Amino acid sequence: MITLRLPPSLTHLNADACALEYLTVMRADTGPITNIDASELVHFDSSVLALFLTLVKNMKERNGTLQISGLPERAKALAHVYGVAEMLPI
Repeated sequence: MITLRLPPSLTHLNADACALEYLTVMRADTGPITNIDASELVHFDSSVLALFLTLVKNMKERNGTLQISGLPERAKALAHVYGVAEMLPI
């Protein structure tokens, strides 16, 4: 299992770069589980949800599992507001 750490700030300004970096690392790893450590995440917008959905899709394509740990309650609430909480391992 690999663990990828989200930066303290994840918005539309850096979400694409994060996605590219994480997908590159995930594709090189053959393990069935990837953990996203969101414990340092403080400043974010809905881009974090788009990133999570992209990573979940990537893991499903590989028959793997994505785990998200340390996600702030505000981010969980945002996922519920956007109606994507059921699609995310939160």
